[in-house]
Amino acid sequence: MSDVLTASEYKAIAGSIAMGGNAFIDGIARSAISGATFPTVNPATGATLARVAACGVADVDLAAQKARLAFEDGRWRNQAPAECKRVLIAFAKLIEQNRHEPAVLESLDSGKPVADCQTIDVPETANTVRWHAELIDKL
Repeated sequence: MSDVLTASEYKAIAGSIAMGGNAFIDGIARSAISGATFPTVNPATGATLARVAACGVADVDLAAQKARLAFEDGRWRNQAPAECKRVLIAFAKLIEQNRHEPAVLESLDSGKPVADCQTIDVPETANTVRWHAELIDKL
């Protein structure tokens, strides 16, 4: 696969992406507590991509509570800076290795040309993660 997707490659990837719509809280994909959802729509076509959890105050409170617990138990903050750096650099590499999928997903969700997502958005995301990784052992 080349760096810039052809129309057929784009369509193949778009057709293979599993569109989730749950909130991600405490490492678990969850429906909104209320069960409510809303559609996310491809602005270029008007097609509904997925139904997304319509999180409310209770969901935000749960997310904040779980984030506080994760902070308090030290699963990330007590890691050695070198380990945090290793994890974030590995994450940046995964973004780069799988760059076509997030580019297509962003194109579908935003209506932007996939070439922009491939040449600007996804590389900048990986670069931002890598920049923060490199900063970790400098503090």
